[in-house]
Amino acid sequence: MESIYKVNDFLNSIVWGPYMIALLVGTGIYLSIRFKFFQFTKFRHIMKNTFGKAFRKGDAEGDISSGQAGLTSIAAVVGTGNIAGVATAISLGGPGAVFWMWFAALFGMATKFTEITLGIKYRKKNRDGSYSGGPMYYIQKGLNNKWMAGFFSIMVIIAYFVVGAIVDTNTIVLSIEEQWGIRPVISGIVFAILSGIVIFGGIKKIGEVCERLTPIMGGIYIISGLAIIILNITKVPGAFKLIFKSAFTPISATGGFAGATVAQAMTLGTARGLFSNEAGVGGSPIIHSSAQVNHPIEQGIWGVAEVFFDTIIICTITALTIIISGEWMTGTEGVALTMRAFSTALGSDIGSYVVLISAILFGYSCLISANYYCEVAGRYLFGEKSVIPIRVLWVVFIVIGSVGGLEFVWDLADTANGLMAIPNLIAVILLSGQVLKLKNEYFEIRE
Repeated sequence: MESIYKVNDFLNSIVWGPYMIALLVGTGIYLSIRFKFFQFTKFRHIMKNTFGKAFRKGDAEGDISSGQAGLTSIAAVVGTGNIAGVATAISLGGPGAVFWMWFAALFGMATKFTEITLGIKYRKKNRDGSYSGGPMYYIQKGLNNKWMAGFFSIMVIIAYFVVGAIVDTNTIVLSIEEQWGIRPVISGIVFAILSGIVIFGGIKKIGEVCERLTPIMGGIYIISGLAIIILNITKVPGAFKLIFKSAFTPISATGGFAGATVAQAMTLGTARGLFSNEAGVGGSPIIHSSAQVNHPIEQGIWGVAEVFFDTIIICTITALTIIISGEWMTGTEGVALTMRAFSTALGSDIGSYVVLISAILFGYSCLISANYYCEVAGRYLFGEKSVIPIRVLWVVFIVIGSVGGLEFVWDLADTANGLMAIPNLIAVILLSGQVLKLKNEYFEIRE
């Protein structure tokens, strides 16, 4: 087992080294410049036509409405990264990691917009009338590169079985164990059954559940987090000051915190930010490609809305709570740190229950939606016959995830995400000219 850890550490050092960070953030900066920072200049239009129309039913071709696709994708990304991921970044990289999460997210909005737009443009209509899309399709059709499309599909299956079935389950069961002392494997079996009931209904069933679940889980966490911030409003300026200062200055060891360099803050912040909002990874376009829309940009703008909601709102609430509480200096990591921070900030057990409920809802939403990524990748590689086996394996891996170790699981998730992102980012850069043309066409009509 020790040799597996070493191999993964080696791969992690490559895919999350300076070159990967440069590719990830650099792609977002390049696209932002090329698209004239539309994620900021068109922000009002984007919010109005995404969240503002989230519950409208579509009348164009596709499997689910535009809003259902958006809310399902949000359900897939607003998960463990927002609770455990932010906590891990701060506990290991210090408060400065939060700044780098923001930095990557602001430019990542352009990256995710590009991914989703390409997903719609190059999606495929299947024999049964359903749609399949994602990087594997725009890599093959847009770049005429079947090898890279196949590699991406393989990485999707590996990455989401790790990130989705294992990591999300791990966070849920550890949260339940922390609060109620229930054995992780028991919780794992329960969530395997609950997830199986939904995923065997296909994307339409997943979309219907996520359309109802996403607003509830997001509302509970946001309202609770804002309450904490308001109750501790005098500490907020100091928290922001600490974030900005430690983003550019090494932070010394204090209490249970081992100290962190600027490089650690940057690496952990970017890695956890990517894990949280998935900008550049290539997963979200798979779900969005099922949307009922008449123009690719109609769905593409959901990429900006998702990253904003996920990182700028949800992750910031988690980060401020952890920093305000002072629990980040105790040496506690993962979801346990977030639970203790909420409890300390609210001054009662209410905080830990809020995190527990949120972790369960966030994690469960990922369990029922991330499976679809693997289904589409399996369909691309092996045909329709692979869908049922993937669903069965997904349920099995949920149980396996309930007994996994937290640190190695997160490291493995980082490695899988990095390997998955590389071919997608290459395609996004090379095909960005097509997206620019579609963007200009879309906004010219509406101005």
